[in-house]
Amino acid sequence: MAGSYFPRWRERTDGVAAGVIAPDERLPWPQMGAMGLQHVVAMFGSTVLAPLLMGFDPNLAIFMSGIGTLLFFVIVGGRVPSYLGSSFAFIGLVIAVSGYAGPGLNTNIGVALGGIIACGVVYTLIGFLVMAIGTGWIERYMPPVVTGAVVAVIGLNLAPIAVKSVTANPFDAWMALATVLCVGAVAVFTRGMVQRLLILIGLLLAYVLYAVLTNGAGLGKPIDFSTVANAAWLGMPSFTSPVFRLEAMALIAPVAVILVAENLGHIKAVSAMTGQNLDRYMGRAFVGDGIATVVSGSVGGTGLTTYAENIGVMAVTRIYSTLVFAIAACFAILLGFSPKFGAIILTIPTAVLGGVSIVVFGLIAVSGARIWVENRVDFSDNRNLIVAAVTLVLGAGDFTLNIGGFALGGIGTATFGAIILNALLTRK
Repeated sequence: MAGSYFPRWRERTDGVAAGVIAPDERLPWPQMGAMGLQHVVAMFGSTVLAPLLMGFDPNLAIFMSGIGTLLFFVIVGGRVPSYLGSSFAFIGLVIAVSGYAGPGLNTNIGVALGGIIACGVVYTLIGFLVMAIGTGWIERYMPPVVTGAVVAVIGLNLAPIAVKSVTANPFDAWMALATVLCVGAVAVFTRGMVQRLLILIGLLLAYVLYAVLTNGAGLGKPIDFSTVANAAWLGMPSFTSPVFRLEAMALIAPVAVILVAENLGHIKAVSAMTGQNLDRYMGRAFVGDGIATVVSGSVGGTGLTTYAENIGVMAVTRIYSTLVFAIAACFAILLGFSPKFGAIILTIPTAVLGGVSIVVFGLIAVSGARIWVENRVDFSDNRNLIVAAVTLVLGAGDFTLNIGGFALGGIGTATFGAIILNALLTRK
């Protein structure tokens, strides 16, 4: 019905052979279910990896990614095809404010949750502002040279965390490199959906190799499967209450700027793929992501963001139906009710996790450079050169500013430094 809040999702019985399945269309329900499962698999690797690196409960993160995606779906009126998963932008700052040294669950997670909620509130307010005046001001102050540098900095800032986690002993160091090779082999020597799931499948291969070398051959620390055997098949997720401390909130809240830049790029990419201008839903998308982050942080989940992994699946399948993401969210929620599933995730060895982290953080850094290439950023312009150069060093070197009673870490100083430098050096 014209003017209705949600689309009517006209069924296409001709399948994908006829071309693109638009956001307001759908396939028959069995095919929709299969596509929903595929999107769960696509987001799984990163949505689980991020909470593991911060000491969060990965099972709860999966559960809240489903809840967050449904919230986003309702707030955008089913108009923007996107899945919300764990954001990597929070990792460095969460580790800093909580003092997490890993592995295992973060015992000081409450302080980080207060900061994540503060970030979600700021993100939501930015969304309301965009709904009122549009996105022009964001694009003006965060052009590709800025957003590319900020995204690259996230990967570079996290790199020391990944490297330190796997250099405690020689076996872990070699196993981390073997994990990198497993992921690389899947990325280069496979095709189709297997290649799209390079992180997940590479991790599984490395996990099996680690188990053979430790539990089988007696090398290194063996995997303890007793927690998996003792875990129940069904049960409620384990929730955690936030703790609100001003210094932690002030440190993590600026991550909202990074999420805005990330989400802006993702929605524009989806607009280009679908041939539909989704700019009018940009503000609602920010609000949806912000509220989802607040809700997730309120019960112990990670901060959320729209996922490039699922955008990649859409690019391959050319199925953009927003209903697919509501179905994927329901599958994720069901997984969240299985403690045994969560126990299996927690058995992933530090060496394997560290090896995957090296790849993922490197991919994040390179994706920043990709933004520069795709937008043809001109580095013969000294303004672009200075903005990018200073931002990268501030973030990679973890340049910290003490402001009053709190410290602004490398990602924060790099983000604000890029925005301010670009503004100051832009000629009228």
